[in-house]
Amino acid sequence: MSNPLYVAVIGGGEAPPKILDLAREVGRQVARRGAVLLCGGLGGVMAAAAQGAQEEGGVSLGILPDPDRSRANPYLTYSIPTNLGHARNVLIAHAADALIAVDGSHGTISEAAIGLKMGKPVIGLQVTWEVPGLQRAATPGDAVAAALEMLAI
Repeated sequence: MSNPLYVAVIGGGEAPPKILDLAREVGRQVARRGAVLLCGGLGGVMAAAAQGAQEEGGVSLGILPDPDRSRANPYLTYSIPTNLGHARNVLIAHAADALIAVDGSHGTISEAAIGLKMGKPVIGLQVTWEVPGLQRAATPGDAVAAALEMLAI
């Protein structure tokens, strides 16, 4: 695809197995729809989503908080070290066409809020927090479908 959509999958660097399974399926669904999976490039939800995309032959891009690629998860197709720490969350929100939050806490909330501030679709899957404008989905497939539908795809 010459001009694919970029769907950020955002969530915690550590998560329970149930959440990792959901993130992995979101990654699969993103890849099946021909979009690029964008994430923070580390472990937890980020690694699980990238693994799902890889399993489906998709492309994933990690925007890392570190000055090098040493902590990049092994499922990424590409990674970009930024040396920006948590400030890289702004880059993720700006680079994404839509964002899907899978569980997560403060860092995830910051990415979701920035995405919403920019008028981007932000879908929540198993999120326990409230952010005005966040749309919720019941399943990984519903989350990806909602994000892409909101982009008129």
